Amino acid sequence: MNTLTRVVLCIAIAGCVLGLGGCGKKADENKPVADVQAEASKMNVEQLKAKAMEYKDAIVAKKADIEKVAAKLKEIPITEQMGTEAKALQADITNLTNSVSALTERFQIYYNKLKEMGGDVSGLDI
Repeated sequence: MNTLTRVVLCIAIAGCVLGLGGCGKKADENKPVADVQAEASKMNVEQLKAKAMEYKDAIVAKKADIEKVAAKLKEIPITEQMGTEAKALQADITNLTNSVSALTERFQIYYNKLKEMGGDVSGLDI
């Protein structure tokens, strides 16, 4: 398999992983933090726990995607680590890591509000 074919295949696989992995149910990493805070302040305990769980599930899925892409990157020989395929995988890992950070920031808002209201936070460990 030549290098170009491998690059195209890796990009296609990464696209599928990102597309199918998604962000969970309704977890929105692009929702402004101020909107998340306003929304959380109006929710009851059950709603907060459900929303926190959506974000937790999305974070767990993204972390699994990072592991898959990192495993593909490790398969690339050292001599090709500066090539297009490796750079594309590194970019995918960076994007996924940024996504996890954004989701975690929003998750933390729901989690903290739930905790503040005395809700059950069991099962929400990330």
